Amino acid sequence: MHPAKKPKKITSWHVIGALLSHFRKAARITQPGLAERVGLHEDTIGSIEQGRRPLKIDLAETFDELLDTKGALAIAVRKVPVREKLPAFVQDYLEYEEEALTLLWYENQVVPGLLQTEAYIRAVFHCLYPPIGGEQFEEWVTGRLNRQKALTRKPPPMMNFILEEVTLHRPVGGAEVMHEQIRHLRQCAELPFLGLQIMPTSRGNHAGLAGPMIVLETPDHDDLAYVEGQLTSFLHDDPDHVSALQQKYGMLRSQALTPEETMSLLDDLLGGS
Repeated sequence: MHPAKKPKKITSWHVIGALLSHFRKAARITQPGLAERVGLHEDTIGSIEQGRRPLKIDLAETFDELLDTKGALAIAVRKVPVREKLPAFVQDYLEYEEEALTLLWYENQVVPGLLQTEAYIRAVFHCLYPPIGGEQFEEWVTGRLNRQKALTRKPPPMMNFILEEVTLHRPVGGAEVMHEQIRHLRQCAELPFLGLQIMPTSRGNHAGLAGPMIVLETPDHDDLAYVEGQLTSFLHDDPDHVSALQQKYGMLRSQALTPEETMSLLDDLLGGS
């Protein structure tokens, strides 16, 4: 059964778009006229006013100057919640993640976001190309840390994480940051609702070679899958697609180290510290 479609939400971008439309009309400027002044196509102005396209801070400041709005649009953009600055499909996934009854996650390049320390998060975001910085960087860090409240939710979701052994040896952020991250993983492995498994590098073939994935169960007992890649991500609700990924995950669990073997490996990497 497909999950019920969420009703269309009124977001901050709809409100900001309505403000821009109001200010533009008050200044007796048409959409084509405003577009010409800022060097954009009029369809872009229309998309912003309808809330379909986020208003970037530099463009908001330009509009404020042209429309003499005393910085109102720039202030509104800066107040947009971090989540609403993400693509719509990512926002949808994060809403489901917050409420998930079960969460199954396989990651092959970095530690899963819900298990990352703040120092590791910062190191990962510093690796992004093109780079991000300043206010946006801090917003992304805060957003990822806020997602980790899932680990203290009452009742907590049942979780299982499988990560490639190579992620434990790649010194993201340096040796000290990585050591702290491994210690954090070891602590997470003790949580009664969380399973942690390592896929050993020595295993030549396994079911996850196509890349990372997340499978979750909603409060309505619907199953969804989220797959993220370079410049593209997708939230699957088609039962056939989700079932295929569930089967992959089941095979991965049988191919990875057991939770007990994983804790022993982490202890070895920590060296008793």
